[in-house]
Amino acid sequence: MKFNQHKQQLRIIIAGGGTGGHIFPAIAVAQALQAIAPDTAILFIGAAGKMEMEKVPQAGYEIKGLTIAGLNRSNMLKNLTLPFKLVKSFFQVRSIFNSFKPNAVFGVGGYSSFPVLKFAQSKGIPTFIHESNAFAGKSNIWLGKQATKIFTGTKGMEQFFPKDKIVVTGNPVRKNISISNYTKESALMQFGLLPERKTLLIVGGSLGANSINDAILNNLSNFAEQKIQLIWQTGKSQATKYANAAKSFSNVYVNSFLDDMSAAYTAADLVVSRAGAMSVAEIALTAKPCVFVPYPFAAEDHQTFNAKNLVDDGAAFMIKDSMVQENLGPLVIDAIHQAGILETMHHKIKAFAVSNADTVIAEHIFSSVNLSKNF
Repeated sequence: MKFNQHKQQLRIIIAGGGTGGHIFPAIAVAQALQAIAPDTAILFIGAAGKMEMEKVPQAGYEIKGLTIAGLNRSNMLKNLTLPFKLVKSFFQVRSIFNSFKPNAVFGVGGYSSFPVLKFAQSKGIPTFIHESNAFAGKSNIWLGKQATKIFTGTKGMEQFFPKDKIVVTGNPVRKNISISNYTKESALMQFGLLPERKTLLIVGGSLGANSINDAILNNLSNFAEQKIQLIWQTGKSQATKYANAAKSFSNVYVNSFLDDMSAAYTAADLVVSRAGAMSVAEIALTAKPCVFVPYPFAAEDHQTFNAKNLVDDGAAFMIKDSMVQENLGPLVIDAIHQAGILETMHHKIKAFAVSNADTVIAEHIFSSVNLSKNF
């Protein structure tokens, strides 16, 4: 689909963040918008102090931070200031809109997206939502009633959103993952690992996963004995603890965050991961056999829903978080040395891959926005 780029510039705000599962798809859509119309003006809005404030500028985009926080389920006293932060965020959003004058707003989830899309809807500005999970978040459900279009990662989302607004696109994946220039040997060299050994990639999500990390920690000696190499993204929480534990193992590359996920996926024979929607999408697109360990406290247990179709089809393994300490090590050691099992999973998981979600979303946004109307 081509658009006349000389009529009027699209000015779009992209809102949301909190985790890589929100941020990186948003960046992928921004890049797709500018691939179609290079003069598209894009401004991100996120939560001040959160991950997006670092990752979005690294991708070359401007971002404004809101004074807002999500609901704290572990300490309800910390929620006393939430109403004040929400009101303040609406004033901040109004100021940003008055300055930037968007003619469309795209939300990817995370609590910072709610005041942005709600304000846009109150002004009659077209709003677009991407719901990556198989079980929709509450803020997206509320916003969906007045949204122009709702893009979903999976089918069967009519229970959450108006049927006539849903467009099933799949989940946008970063270009540096969908297009890899690495061979397995060159990818392993990026981490100082050996080409002749089986390699396990551990990604607990951009914020880490202590239960998975502790299970890996407790099996470091077993992995070394079995000649299994590790590429281990620990997340920032307790990163020093895990890095210190790995120092005496030459078969382990450990870091709090992996910037080059293309190399990491290419190097891996087997992946251990949470089952966030974007992790599932990336693993499917790279066709990597995987052990999913769904985060048990995700809203509505949506991570289990995200992984279920793959597991039911034999395209992936799944371990409950409560069983990860006991079962992860033995399962990994058994599976990674069975070439037939890994090859079968490799072929089956390909059926779940979507490579062009970002472009499909960008095309729908362009075709739905009347550029003669500005804020």
